[in-house]
Amino acid sequence: MGIWDKLRGELVDVVEWIDDTRDTMVWRFPRYENEIKNGAKLIVRESQVAAFINEGTLTDIFLFPGTFTLDTKNLPILSTIRGWKHGFESPFKAEVYFVSTRIFTDRKWGTKNPIMLRDPEFGPVRLRAFGTFAIKVSEPATFLKNVVGTDGRFSVNEIGEQLRDMVVARFADALGESKIPVLDLASNYDELGKFLTQRIAPDFEPYGLQIVGLFVENISLPPEVEKALDTRTSMGVIGDLSKYVQYQTGTAIGDAARNPGGIAGAGAGMGAGFAMANQMGQSMAGMNAPPQATGGQQGNAQLPPPVPQIGQVYHVALDGKQQGPFSMHDLRGKLTRDTLVWRPGMKEWKRAADMRELEELVDNVPPPLPPPAPPR
Repeated sequence: MGIWDKLRGELVDVVEWIDDTRDTMVWRFPRYENEIKNGAKLIVRESQVAAFINEGTLTDIFLFPGTFTLDTKNLPILSTIRGWKHGFESPFKAEVYFVSTRIFTDRKWGTKNPIMLRDPEFGPVRLRAFGTFAIKVSEPATFLKNVVGTDGRFSVNEIGEQLRDMVVARFADALGESKIPVLDLASNYDELGKFLTQRIAPDFEPYGLQIVGLFVENISLPPEVEKALDTRTSMGVIGDLSKYVQYQTGTAIGDAARNPGGIAGAGAGMGAGFAMANQMGQSMAGMNAPPQATGGQQGNAQLPPPVPQIGQVYHVALDGKQQGPFSMHDLRGKLTRDTLVWRPGMKEWKRAADMRELEELVDNVPPPLPPPAPPR
């Protein structure tokens, strides 16, 4: 082996990138004056792409993983530009950029200002939303030309705000077009995320990027609206308000009775509890009373006693007309044995004499007077 071959063997380089970060998208291989030795080894790992730039022009790009020996066969465009027709022996100058093609996850997005929408149930509302999305480099050459430029180390945070603003703008537009009611948004988070992923894909293409997935974590109303909604929900959960007041009254009585202060304190607590219960009971009675019961008066108007039950009632046919209803007491003196009577539950009218419960009213009734005798 000659001395030149020995020196040349010692000058062989290894061009590679071992990424020890989680946010680097592009990394430029450091090389003094950008010199790369002839026969250098290029190692491209999984989820990496290596691109060669000569005098500001993107020449050759290695899209697949593997180990490559840098010569005229592996650098056809650079060899043509340099005029290397039959191989070369001397070092050459070129910039080598490694592009990470892995998926960058957990990118946050959220609305800086509320989104104004018109809800079919609540009317105009303001909504805030936030979530996450994931991206990857789909076109390394486009990404290098349009985004990275000459940056020696480009991280995802350098373009994070731009991508987030794009997502928020498209989300506001998609949410307005969806016409989904506010109360149904929670059940449509997945559908919104998938729809937005498709909707925003063309906006990422000029950057050489692809949005892999977008997730909606939460859509919220303003605090004051949420408080009103909680109140409305609480009213629905309570149900019967009168029963709820009775329960609260019983609880208040128990709390008052447990008031510290011995027997006197307990008695005072019980008295306060009973007074509270009495006052709340009167309020509920006033709420449930019909308008005519108060006689149009406000304040402590007393209600009349309930109407007494009169028992069974009867309808009778008198002088060819239906009259009644009558109680058993009111029928005395009105019936004959042949008087037609009907009461609720009967299918047809019957003679009073045929109804057992009326026997005592018709047994002592004399029969009708006989017609007067004809004159002689």
